[in-house]
Amino acid sequence: MRVYMWCGVLAVAALIAGCGMMDQSDKPEAQAGIKAASQWFALLDASDYAGSWSNAATFFRNAVPCDQWVNSMTAFRAPMGKSLSRKIKSARLATTLPGAPDGHYVLIQYDATFEHKKDAVETTTMMLETNGQWFVSGYFIR
Repeated sequence: MRVYMWCGVLAVAALIAGCGMMDQSDKPEAQAGIKAASQWFALLDASDYAGSWSNAATFFRNAVPCDQWVNSMTAFRAPMGKSLSRKIKSARLATTLPGAPDGHYVLIQYDATFEHKKDAVETTTMMLETNGQWFVSGYFIR
């Protein structure tokens, strides 16, 4: 699935760009991104993939059509079953990422447990839009 891979590439590139940085989850900017990510995950966890697309960053929606996102999540995430737990592993701030416009980002990695996958790592890239709101611009699960 090309869409899943693109979103994953952005998320992984973001983490590589942030390697070596200390966890910054206590910073106010990171906290705002984490809060927005939690709201987005509620849609994803409810299998509302179209809703998660609608509530993603403009950058994300322009790159990934809704039907491709829904198909990708149905193929890759749904088989893992219900989300049982998600704990922040790290959050890092960035202003530049490969393949993305300069801006304000929070790269968040979670240890996650699902009904059919006990040890997973979810990565979200949060992007601050011009309206001052944080939105998901990348998602990857392994």
